[in-house]
Amino acid sequence: MAAGLSFKAVALAALLSVLVAYGARAQQQPSNATESQDRSLLSYSGGWLPAKATWYGAPTGAGPDDNGGACGFKHTNQYPFSSMTSCGNEPIFKDGKGCGSCYQIRCLKSNHPACSGAPQTVVITDMNYYPVAKYHFDLSGTAFGAMANPGLNDKLRHAGIIDMQFRRVPCNFPGLTINFVVQHGSNPMYLAVLVEFEDKDGDVVQVDIMQHNSGYWEPMHESWGSIWRIDPNRPLQGPYSLRITNESGRQLVAKNVIPANYIPDTNYRSYVQY
Repeated sequence: MAAGLSFKAVALAALLSVLVAYGARAQQQPSNATESQDRSLLSYSGGWLPAKATWYGAPTGAGPDDNGGACGFKHTNQYPFSSMTSCGNEPIFKDGKGCGSCYQIRCLKSNHPACSGAPQTVVITDMNYYPVAKYHFDLSGTAFGAMANPGLNDKLRHAGIIDMQFRRVPCNFPGLTINFVVQHGSNPMYLAVLVEFEDKDGDVVQVDIMQHNSGYWEPMHESWGSIWRIDPNRPLQGPYSLRITNESGRQLVAKNVIPANYIPDTNYRSYVQY
């Protein structure tokens, strides 16, 4: 126990020192960095970018103790996430619109002797509230250890914080179509839906809903993470079709995917996928 406490104290001291240093650098940086610049840096055509990596949760876990996170996804220890998950700071999390995005990560031997240099793919499932660099991945213990050479996973995790590289890649979830989860508390005057398992961009930047026989789309509003809601102060009429838009601007329509007699906390699998 004493050794464990000692390691945590050393790791905390290292993290605090980086926070102080990063804060000083951030004050010196020009204030004209924009979201569009971040977006271009994180495109598929971009090369490897530098970042800092930390990890949290169990050494071989998916991050949060409940296998969830700020995106609203559940069971992130299971397929398709398979514990290869990460928090992203704001340029990556994008106020929730980065949820579900996929990135390749790697660390080199110049970063740490245990690093393999082999790329690994992670999915953004959570928010990093305390960044220590412009780009900061707070990885699951599983994902952090996956950057190591075989047998050196624990040695790499003991580093606590390392320099790494990353790049945006398309998501690929074989065998899955886009899934909609009606959220707890939904009722005839309020409907909230989690959207998950989108291939390619992996993210959703807008969701629109068409009620039964209405003939027009109504915008839903981002509630938090990858959960979208509509609360129009009038009864909603199902079944409901949903139209999702990803970051590249591509749209898909899941027709009548949520029935009029839906049950909250239930999955409604579509037949569409990017």
